[in-house]
Amino acid sequence: MVSSSFFSRFKALVIKQKRVVIICICVILFVELLDDVLEGDLMTLDRLARAFFVENLRSDWLTPFMESASALATPLSLLVLLLVIVAFAPGKRPGMFCALNLVLVVLLNVILKELVQRPRPEDINLVVETGFSFPSGHSMVAMAFFGLLVWLVWHYEKDRTMRLACCGGFSLIILLIGISRIYLGVHYASDVLAGFCVSLAWLALYTSIAAPLFLQGSKESKETKHLSPTEKQDS
Repeated sequence: MVSSSFFSRFKALVIKQKRVVIICICVILFVELLDDVLEGDLMTLDRLARAFFVENLRSDWLTPFMESASALATPLSLLVLLLVIVAFAPGKRPGMFCALNLVLVVLLNVILKELVQRPRPEDINLVVETGFSFPSGHSMVAMAFFGLLVWLVWHYEKDRTMRLACCGGFSLIILLIGISRIYLGVHYASDVLAGFCVSLAWLALYTSIAAPLFLQGSKESKETKHLSPTEKQDS
């Protein structure tokens, strides 16, 4: 039998290398989805999602809600949210950190769409969209932007209740934006899932590289700003 110490060491290794684990899982899922897309067949995932979200769930009262959820990942909404971050975050670096992340993810999405060139779903769309379908730009942007907010709150917010509430709220927004794109008929479920995978892998990489450059010292500053002058001098 495998000893419990092996599982303990394995668990410790996974936790230590969690970014690598996240990237590997997301890349594998994305490649699997891409392979099915390039074969040109409609996946079981896409058929099931279409049957549930488009054929069964659509209603006059739910459509405006889904349109509003989708609008949270539009350029105007994201610009407003960025301005809020710049206005309320300490210093300019958190805003720059979020803005650079957003710009790079948008560029990555454009490149991937041009490489794959998957047509959008036909005859089921409730809103007009142009461009290619895979991976979903709204889903990529949602995961990249709100996912980064989850990362920031989790690492820098000390109040546990606030941390859980914010992270749960941002995660719900990400999920709703992805679902709204399927509901509105402008993306397949595989487009949305692929967008989530790309941006989640991207966040694991981006936070490991860019966070030390933009946010170094932020945590320490937050921890010491409540100290008295004598305590600061002693530290």
